[in-house]
Amino acid sequence: MKTDSQTILEATNLNMQFGGFIAVSELSFSLKSGEIVGLVGPNGAGKTTVFNMISGFLTPTRGKVKFRDEDITDLQPSEIARKGVVRTFQLNKLFATLSVEQNVLIGCHKHEKGGIGRFLFWNNTADREELQKEANRIIEMVGLGKMKNQKAQDLAYGDQKLLGIGIALGANPTVLMLDEPFAGMNQTEASRCVSLVRRIQDLGTTMFLVDHNMRAIMGICDRVIVLNFGQKIAEGSPEEIQTNPDVATCYLGSKKNC
Repeated sequence: MKTDSQTILEATNLNMQFGGFIAVSELSFSLKSGEIVGLVGPNGAGKTTVFNMISGFLTPTRGKVKFRDEDITDLQPSEIARKGVVRTFQLNKLFATLSVEQNVLIGCHKHEKGGIGRFLFWNNTADREELQKEANRIIEMVGLGKMKNQKAQDLAYGDQKLLGIGIALGANPTVLMLDEPFAGMNQTEASRCVSLVRRIQDLGTTMFLVDHNMRAIMGICDRVIVLNFGQKIAEGSPEEIQTNPDVATCYLGSKKNC
């Protein structure tokens, strides 16, 4: 675990209700600076709903989200991202006809104080060269240096997932939320992504991951939170989670509902 034990993000008694359906119930957890925390559970457990509440795409029915002790519960996704909580998505959100470099540059637009319009059309060569330097650093970091001039739509699926992470890194996140980063990847691609996650942690970034690749989750996370039917049933180190009988019941089933 690479953490200074400082709580950087805290969710308290989160609830999300859609009509009569309770998707998340009384969920509390915290992320400490520099650690990697995994959020796992069976399909329909409420994981994506939690991600959407943290990142501002859903407003909780009840409960609070704090980032660096500031209440961000009711903020818009763009405001939360500007504060430093940045996410990726299950489905790649790429600019398909633009190059890898252009995609990451757009991700870096947060650094341009004049807004994305000036960022896209500015004439200040020195400023643009500085951001291009940063974009190329990110592109090399995610392993796409040789492909920076390729269109996003022409990349292999695994490389598109890495590009999505690169775009998020362009926003210089303090907390990076990765929504199913390993989904659909073969073993080689997943290994590359695991290595990237570790490199990002080495930079001091806190990460919050949702994924079904339990081998990857258990291999890189400092802590794991397990949801089922919208409720937290376990939290602990990967070793503690793997030996937790409630977790085994949820994944393997029993005569009782978990």
